[in-house]
Amino acid sequence: MDHFLYRDGRLMAEDVELAAIARQVGTPVYVYSAATLTRHFRLFDEALDGLDHLVCFAMKSLSNLAVLKLLGDLGAGMDVVSGGEYARARAAGIAPGRIVFSGVGKTRAEMAAALTGGIRQFNVESVPELMALSEVAAGLERTAPIALRVNPDVDAGTHEKIATGRRHDKFGVPIARARDIYAQAARLPGIAVVGIDVHIGSQLTSLAPFEAAYLKVADLTRALRADGHDIRRLDLGGGLGIPYARDNAAPPVPLDYGALIRRTVGDLGCEIEIEPGRLIAGNAGVLVSEVLYLKEESGLRWVILDAAMNDLVRPAMYGAHHDIVPLTQSAPGAEGIVADVVGPVCESGDTFARGRPLPPLAQGDLVALRSAGAYAAVMASEYNSRPLVPEVLVQGDQFAVIRARPTIDEMLARDTIPAWL
Repeated sequence: MDHFLYRDGRLMAEDVELAAIARQVGTPVYVYSAATLTRHFRLFDEALDGLDHLVCFAMKSLSNLAVLKLLGDLGAGMDVVSGGEYARARAAGIAPGRIVFSGVGKTRAEMAAALTGGIRQFNVESVPELMALSEVAAGLERTAPIALRVNPDVDAGTHEKIATGRRHDKFGVPIARARDIYAQAARLPGIAVVGIDVHIGSQLTSLAPFEAAYLKVADLTRALRADGHDIRRLDLGGGLGIPYARDNAAPPVPLDYGALIRRTVGDLGCEIEIEPGRLIAGNAGVLVSEVLYLKEESGLRWVILDAAMNDLVRPAMYGAHHDIVPLTQSAPGAEGIVADVVGPVCESGDTFARGRPLPPLAQGDLVALRSAGAYAAVMASEYNSRPLVPEVLVQGDQFAVIRARPTIDEMLARDTIPAWL
């Protein structure tokens, strides 16, 4: 569910007309719904009601400070994967004890910053990382709470580029080696074993891979406790998918996911951590764009938008689908078109859709690319020296710009020409 609905033929974000935002802020522009973000977070929180748990928002999906504060005020923790994300979480007011640090390539500087500023736990992904963390923690006379990320060799059946739980993926350590590595961790200075971490991929549309992975984690928990380790937290990752097209079959809902967690690991007495990102943020955002031109040649038709692959890279990167809808509904029975929807960047890959059935469109019309709240603005760039897209947050009948569009002069000012040129 989302809060982007037509009212009297106009597409709204909650109680704000999207066209009004476009007129004031310009296009392209990302627009997020506070009501949708709130509802989706609460679905996960309620799904684990009765279990000791923490829902950590995966910041890599959407890291604007206003969004982080909104979710933090609801009780969310944060899953960060860089020193920059850690700093953002703290700037948004997230308590250190609610921040989990994930990622395969943590630097010593990032470790030190988190240890000094405070951290709930590090999700350690390799033996070399474990050794480095021990050295940093011991040098600072701090203790680093850790969960070892285990790779259960489970194929999540998702896109090749977002699968993370197979034997040949770069993430975690083989689950078969986990007991030996935990024994090593227990002997290291500055390290405190607190749990187990697993994450098998993103945009999963079936619960079966989760079940296979979590059952392996349950067995490992019992084995590690038998070895004398105090396993009191299970970080089960994220990955629950969303429907990117209105006519797609709906993925599992958080309530069913919560029931699976209870069934597989709920009897272990562990605190449960989950790290959803896409399902909280994905359908909470749209990218609003203007139709620049309609081009027809050799029996082909293109709709050229002012948004481009540098603004929303998912279609170019993953072949991802986003529904594209007009901000003003067409009259009933109006004849539609079939066209490629493209941007102005000088790359053939700058294409949002090919052969897409669309309502009738004209130059100057505004459209919304739906399901653009996750892995969208965070992955934007200034390719072709195009300014980053602004972000807007809507709550009820009010909206605010939560990241402004930089000017060309601001972009140029970041470059420096050496004196010898």
